[in-house]
Amino acid sequence: MLRRNLRHQQRYPGMTLSTLISPVIMLLLFGLVFGKTFQAGIGGAGFDYLDFLVPGLLLVTLGSGTVPTAVAVCTDMTEGIVARFRTMAIFRPSVLSGHVIGSLLQTLVSVALLIGVGLLMGFRPTASFGEWLLATALIVGTAVALTWLAVALGLTSKTPEAASNVVLPFSLILPFLSSTFVPIESMPSGIRWFAEYQPYTPIIETLRGLLIGTPYSASDAWLAAVWCVVVTLGGYFWSRRSYNRGTAA
Repeated sequence: MLRRNLRHQQRYPGMTLSTLISPVIMLLLFGLVFGKTFQAGIGGAGFDYLDFLVPGLLLVTLGSGTVPTAVAVCTDMTEGIVARFRTMAIFRPSVLSGHVIGSLLQTLVSVALLIGVGLLMGFRPTASFGEWLLATALIVGTAVALTWLAVALGLTSKTPEAASNVVLPFSLILPFLSSTFVPIESMPSGIRWFAEYQPYTPIIETLRGLLIGTPYSASDAWLAAVWCVVVTLGGYFWSRRSYNRGTAA
C-alpha cells in the first residue's frame, strides 16, 4: 500500500509539487517582499522577522500536506478500488496506513525543503542538538495528527473536490489566525482570543522557542503535545470507523 501511494505521487506530480512549493512561495513572499515591513512594525531593528517566520511556516507546510491526503483517500473510496482490495489477501488497516505513511514522507520532504530554503535566505536557528530532536519530534507528531485527521475527512467526503475543500481550515485558515505571521498580541481582541486558544499557536510557540530561543511557557509545550495526541487518536478512530462502515456495504 505504501509503494502504491508513492507511485501515485510520481504519476500525478501536480498536487505533490503544489504541496512542496506552496510553503516555499509563502516564505519568499513574506520573507523577502513583506519582511522588512513586518520587521519594522513588530520588533524594530533588533528583530529578525525571518527567524520569527520560519517556525510558523512549518505548521503551514504540515497543514498543506492534508490536501493531497484527503483527496487521495476520497478518490480510493469513490472509484471502487477499495471494493477490489476487499476480495484480495490484504490486511485491511494497511490501506489507510499506506496513505498515512506515504503522506507523512511527502510532508517531511516539504518541511526539509522549507528549512533548506530558509537557511539560504538567512534563517539562523540557535537550537542545540537536543532541541532539534525535540522540535523534530513535535513536527513529526503534528504531521501524524493532521494526516490521520485528513484521512478521516477524506473518507467522509463525497467527492475529491469536496475533500480538497474540507481540509482548508488546516492548510489556510488556522495558520493565518495564529502566531504564524505576527505575534498574537498585535491582533484585535476577538481574533487574538481565537488565536490564543486554537491548536496551532502553542505548537508554533513551542517550535519557535526550541529553534530560535524565544520565550515559551511549559503550558505551551504541554498543550502542543496534548493536541497532537488528541487529534491523532481522534483522527485514527474516526478513520477506522468510517473505513469499516464504507467497506461493509
